[in-house]
Amino acid sequence: MGFVIIEFPEELLTANTDDEVVANVEARIAAWTFLPKENGESIQILHYEHGQKYEPHFDYFHDKVNQELGGHRVATVLMYLSDVEKGGETIFPNSEAKKSQPKGEDWSDCAKNGYAVKPRKGDALLFFSLHLDATTDPLSLHGSCPVIEGEKWSATKWIHVRSFETPSNECEDQNPHCSQWAANGECEKNPLYMVGSEDSVGHCRKSCKVCS
Repeated sequence: MGFVIIEFPEELLTANTDDEVVANVEARIAAWTFLPKENGESIQILHYEHGQKYEPHFDYFHDKVNQELGGHRVATVLMYLSDVEKGGETIFPNSEAKKSQPKGEDWSDCAKNGYAVKPRKGDALLFFSLHLDATTDPLSLHGSCPVIEGEKWSATKWIHVRSFETPSNECEDQNPHCSQWAANGECEKNPLYMVGSEDSVGHCRKSCKVCS
């Protein structure tokens, strides 16, 4: 499993889905990954405070239902929108390179359990969840280490093997993780993405129970 890091604009943190910055980022991602824009989900902004983390997981699916819309997620782009004083690394526990990566005292204990990438403002990390023959890659297992000092802002872009078109029904969840996010309180913490506003429809209106 391989990945690449490049630089992306920090202005993404304050942009909306119709913003020129977002459009430029979407175009740059498509050019970088060689995957068409229509295969991607909407960019998701994530915020981690002290102690918060994301357990190791796969971005490809284990069931047929989630594969119906766009198929497997073939690639993931993680864009770091802030520096983190300590912790918050992206970790790949199954990476074959984890034993060869040198780590000093500036790495968290969590990061020492796999190949890790430090969040640096303006960087973007690209990795693939499928092999070239379209089979799933178990080495793509990844997670986010706990933030020890500071806070972490990031943006995630998931890209599918086929066109990913959001449902027209405003009462349908547009992401398979909506119910989990709603249970974790994201409807209140991240209402613009989850519920939406007067100008845009949210991605998890059904799980947030704001429509009939």
